[in-house]
Amino acid sequence: QVQLVESGGGLVQPGGSLRLSCVASGSISSISAMGWYRQAPAKQREMVATITRAGSTKHADAVKGRFIISTDNAKNMVFLQMNNLKPADTAVYYCNSNKYSTLYSPGDSWGQGTQVTVSS
Repeated sequence: QVQLVESGGGLVQPGGSLRLSCVASGSISSISAMGWYRQAPAKQREMVATITRAGSTKHADAVKGRFIISTDNAKNMVFLQMNNLKPADTAVYYCNSNKYSTLYSPGDSWGQGTQVTVSS
């Protein structure tokens, strides 16, 4: 079992920045990839960015050039640097871990989510 805890969400004005953090605990050795997903009201959950333990990354087209995913494997953490935020980025952001080294689908472990609200 992997436990994931996110932090760093909040309210920010359009054009602002936030950095989300997620720390993993439990069966750390089983993690081969991690990612960030988001869900806006009345919408399906969607992939934002994923990263393998080897460092390969994938970012959704909607966030390319604005968001960057990174990890600190020594601290069992994954980050999402979000720049030039837009109101359309408003959502609950979830951390995910996967026992498979894939960038294209989530694993079974999810954090509780952190709210990001972009509004003036």
